[in-house]
Amino acid sequence: MHKTNTYRSRAAWLAMGVILLLLCLAGSVLLGATNYSWATGWASIAHYNADSNDQIIIRTTRLPRAFIAVTIGASLAIAGALMQTLTRNPLAAPSVLGVNAGAGFFVVTAAVLLSVTSMQALMWISFMGAAVAAITVYVLGSAGRGGLTPLKIILAGAAMTALFSSVTQGILALDKQGLTSVLFWLTGTIAGRSPEMLMIVFPYMAGCWLAAWLLSNQLNVLRMGDETAKGLGQRTVWLKAGIGIIVVMLAGGSVAVAGPIGFIGIVVPHVARYFAGLDHRWLIPYCAVSGAILLLLADIGARFIMIPEEMPVGVMTAAIGAPFFMYIARKGIMKA
Repeated sequence: MHKTNTYRSRAAWLAMGVILLLLCLAGSVLLGATNYSWATGWASIAHYNADSNDQIIIRTTRLPRAFIAVTIGASLAIAGALMQTLTRNPLAAPSVLGVNAGAGFFVVTAAVLLSVTSMQALMWISFMGAAVAAITVYVLGSAGRGGLTPLKIILAGAAMTALFSSVTQGILALDKQGLTSVLFWLTGTIAGRSPEMLMIVFPYMAGCWLAAWLLSNQLNVLRMGDETAKGLGQRTVWLKAGIGIIVVMLAGGSVAVAGPIGFIGIVVPHVARYFAGLDHRWLIPYCAVSGAILLLLADIGARFIMIPEEMPVGVMTAAIGAPFFMYIARKGIMKA
């Protein structure tokens, strides 16, 4: 009976989350420097009129932007949950462990120094940068006595983030034209992103979402520790490698499209655990829905802070996530 009640409670909360997500999606489409009515929004979808400027804006700008926010928010949240389970560290996330910074560094280097403009090429370069950063942080965090520990991996991540960020800024300081073209992207933004950019990375991201959920049972076992997992016959090396690939794909794809948006990977998994518990079969869907909601709300808020200008959404997520980060850091308790 208790399990049935727990299942129903989690399902009910998830259903409410999906409803809230749909409302935020509608808000992202209708709200901004110019607000549109529900009727206009629906007409642009069901009865599109190419002669209507309002419908053109909704169809070609607002809708793609909303779906990009959903995809990026869900991906970063799931990546954060996987990293926290993998490292058993409540502060682990792509933005904290240098994964976003590594991907950003590779993209900026390719765009500014090598004049790479192809979105397809930048996507793979972003994946490569995320992978290099993740492997480097893992190796540094595992070095020395005691192997991998939460403190060591955070220190390694902070060092790599500082290194990649500093070199990125140095490259841009030497190329003022490059600075102008990528500065807004570096702060994290989904404004001005085209549907084509999303469609390039979406198949990989959707595949990673499914893979993460299919690994839920193994993640539940891994959460109990390596020795326990090995004792139950789990091949932890292969599992960790698979998780690492998923994180790299999710973080790298997100950076390629929207730049290094931070703090979603830290905040959302903790919020999701409050409602979903520690079972990854529920935690992964909760993270996807909650991450999408948070980025949609941050993007809507970014439109109204400096009207008629827009604030980069990365600034909004940092404003939301920084206090939460300090709270988790001070609490210092691993609940993943």
